[in-house]
Amino acid sequence: MGFYINPGNDNFKFIVNAGYIDKTGMISVLNDTINTKNMLSCVSRPRRFGKSYAANMLEAYYDCSCDSHELFEGLEIAGDESYEKHINQYHVLYLDITGFFADTSLKGLPSYIQKEVIEDMRRTFPDMVPEDTIKKCLARIVSETDRKFIAIIDEWDAPIRDPDSTSKTQKDYLDFLRSLFKSEITKKVFAAAYMTGILPVKKDGTQSAISEFIEYTIMEPEGFASYTGFTEGDVEKVCLKNKVSFEKMREWYNGYSVCGKDDEQIAIYNPNSVMKASYRGKFKSYWEQSTAVYSALEYINLDFDGLGKAVEKLTAGLEVPVRTGKFKNDLVSFESADDVLTLLVHFGYFTYDSDKESIRIPNYEIQTEFGDMIHKVSHKETMERLKESEQFLSNIIAGNADAVAANLQKVHMKESTPLWYNDEQALRAIVKLAFFTYRDHYVKLEELPSGTGYVDMAYIPKRYDPSPALIIELKAGGTPEEAIKQIRSRNYASSIEELGNDILMVAITYDKDDKTKPHHCMIGR
Repeated sequence: MGFYINPGNDNFKFIVNAGYIDKTGMISVLNDTINTKNMLSCVSRPRRFGKSYAANMLEAYYDCSCDSHELFEGLEIAGDESYEKHINQYHVLYLDITGFFADTSLKGLPSYIQKEVIEDMRRTFPDMVPEDTIKKCLARIVSETDRKFIAIIDEWDAPIRDPDSTSKTQKDYLDFLRSLFKSEITKKVFAAAYMTGILPVKKDGTQSAISEFIEYTIMEPEGFASYTGFTEGDVEKVCLKNKVSFEKMREWYNGYSVCGKDDEQIAIYNPNSVMKASYRGKFKSYWEQSTAVYSALEYINLDFDGLGKAVEKLTAGLEVPVRTGKFKNDLVSFESADDVLTLLVHFGYFTYDSDKESIRIPNYEIQTEFGDMIHKVSHKETMERLKESEQFLSNIIAGNADAVAANLQKVHMKESTPLWYNDEQALRAIVKLAFFTYRDHYVKLEELPSGTGYVDMAYIPKRYDPSPALIIELKAGGTPEEAIKQIRSRNYASSIEELGNDILMVAITYDKDDKTKPHHCMIGR
């Protein structure tokens, strides 16, 4: 048993003993690629979505130097018809790329990996490794043992994401990968390969630098969709086991959506956040930014046309259309706001709707992050909108209905197209835009069941925040007096009276038949 060659199953044993959520069904997806033209898979997903757990699971399953039947007994893969055919039947080449960084520079990374892996092969197969390149050594081992390798590469994109990376260091590293997986002996040496990281395969011009890999991204995971994160079924099991609220878990961490086979939309959760919330019993943001490379702030501050406005809309809870096709899959080759936003999808800050080709903030956890982050944005236009939004809230609390109406009029005329203007959903979107800093004080609920109907929009003060609760009724047409009467007659305040905060009734309307489209507001208690 070696460190990089046939590392055994100890890593997965530790995971299973710590309360493993069964994601072994992913193995059957990879089994289907073995010794086929689809043998090279690159599965990218955001940080803390279980990439290393999956890699450890695969090394335990395929490694011929150990017997892992006991570990997989009772798990999903054990019932698959491919289970016995492939379990512990291959040599494994396992590389965690981040593990090499402590002992070498980025510039020397490829040669250092070569040296370390060859030394490990010589310890594991002392009579079979006279050659001085990895691919020749691998070929010799396969020839002598009549057994192919499964390659597992974790954090493959770490050198691409490193803040000190250059075009030269990236090229040298990609050439190293190309030497393994784009050569005449690849199919003779490898039965399959699994690479995982945050970014898809780096593009070199218009072509992939290692184009033989089939990409399964967070935007198009296909058969890996159910294994990209926790499904709702997984989360229900976690909540039941740890006796925590599933509804609360859904409120905080639900919202990511991935497109599987046959265009099936699958809801997924960030496993790290779910597990920490269940263990600690606290629902909050666990989106710790461990290094600057993961900070969205440095990217949303970039000077691209339309980026600031897109961030405003996303922070307000709206969807934004994005063209993802030109993203170069690195952290420096940005040409537009679309490239920046696509990167943040891969980082997990946004979720992508493949049908609409749009993005949105997925859940309350990420909303919390953006609520804090938006105050640090350096775009002049965004800073002005922050002030306007804060004044909008102040005007509501002060009962200055005319100022509220004037602010909405300004935002509506600026943001809406003529075709969209008469839609009540447009009015809802405009209120969100005008009120996009609400997360400093409030939780927003839409279509809240209350009294004998549904509240259009309700802004509920955060715990211990003395701000008044806001009940907002929207009408494209009609009068604000009618809207206030509806709030009272249907007793919309009943569901939030127990909070103990003051409650303000806010009626917002506009006259869709008037060419000037005037907005009106009435505020009552």
